[in-house]
Amino acid sequence: MSNHISTAVTPSNHSEPAATADEPATPVNTGAESVDLPPEPDINALLDIAEDADVTWVREQEGLADVIEALATCGRVALDTEFIKRDTYYPRLALVQLNTGDHIYLLDAPRLQLDDFWQALTEVDVAIWHACGEDLGIFYLLSGCPPLTNIFDTQIALSYLTGQLQMGYQQALDDQLDMHIDKEQSQSDWLQRPLSDEQEQYAIDDVRFLPALYLSLEYELKKQGLFDYVWEDCQLYARDLYDTQHMADDEMYLSMADYRYTSEQMAILQAVATWREELARATNQPRTFVIKKQAVREIVTEKPSNMRELAHKTTMHRSMLRLYGEELLKVIKEAKNLHPAEHPACLLPPYRSKNKVLSKAVQQAIEAHAEKIGVPANVLMRKKWLAQLYEIIAFDKDLTELPEGLQGWRHKWVIQTLIPVIKGHKTELQQGMGIKA
Repeated sequence: MSNHISTAVTPSNHSEPAATADEPATPVNTGAESVDLPPEPDINALLDIAEDADVTWVREQEGLADVIEALATCGRVALDTEFIKRDTYYPRLALVQLNTGDHIYLLDAPRLQLDDFWQALTEVDVAIWHACGEDLGIFYLLSGCPPLTNIFDTQIALSYLTGQLQMGYQQALDDQLDMHIDKEQSQSDWLQRPLSDEQEQYAIDDVRFLPALYLSLEYELKKQGLFDYVWEDCQLYARDLYDTQHMADDEMYLSMADYRYTSEQMAILQAVATWREELARATNQPRTFVIKKQAVREIVTEKPSNMRELAHKTTMHRSMLRLYGEELLKVIKEAKNLHPAEHPACLLPPYRSKNKVLSKAVQQAIEAHAEKIGVPANVLMRKKWLAQLYEIIAFDKDLTELPEGLQGWRHKWVIQTLIPVIKGHKTELQQGMGIKA
């Protein structure tokens, strides 16, 4: 594989490589409105372009201006990041890789002030990533920008075509482009300078073939009428990641909450989780370095009142026990002393029933619609959304409380088909959730 590595930044004069087939664009129905089907991409030609792309390191602030200029004209850009977050609360961004189509840039992040770059990314028509969860988490943390609205995550796109929700980048390239890349450097030290040749090659390969993968997926999705669905889900994911990044400390407990917890236990959980978050951030260490989730659960169930109980009834690390044990006990005591009216609400019980009539009816409705529109059933309906839908029906909540994922292209089907199926088995649903009708 050839690398043409330049020493000075050269602005790209070309947009991302276009598909090379000669067929005229053909209208296709995407389920929302008609769009033009792009020419079928010539994968071999796209891979040749990828192989020949110049590679430029950007180590000085002056060079970043040319990168931002390239972003303003490229239309689509493929992106990835390398970072270290093994022993810190805040990830340490080491490298940003971007491919504007005919040029790959490696941004030496620790040496650059990236505010203008982050802003430029928000203005690109399409920002292509693969499995962008951690990357966007860093983007939102460092940029201060609102939720991105230009995301195309190839992992989400592949889930529509394969039913695999978490296909890795290496497998995606193997399956879609018959291209193999080495992923052995993923856990290496990305802050070391200079990077090894293997690290540099790994970083380049992470974006080298993303434009070709995007064009291949775009064509197939538009041919099947699924592109608009994928695009909507990508923007939904970008908003979810933004909300997660900006979650208030006193809401962090919800990810560890259990419907079997009493209101007092929920109060303890909220207090301990909030304390853990604040301490982890203040000391810049991972949450699990302060207290692992298992130890938090043990505190909630055992409700220790002194150091002996905290030491013997939980698996809290002894060094953290010595440093923060007394402070933590004070947090637990204050939570125990709260008036019940101040407790957070208990979680509603999930639907559980040995009688599978409702589950079978719902699954049949999901599979029937999935087959009709050509979307895998596990992509059409996520378990979390279905649990929230059950809750809305069982407790007669307003349909405006539907999860956001069911308020977009899925909404009409949910309202007209799925909700009537669930309501037809409402008694079973309520019994399965322990609700007395």
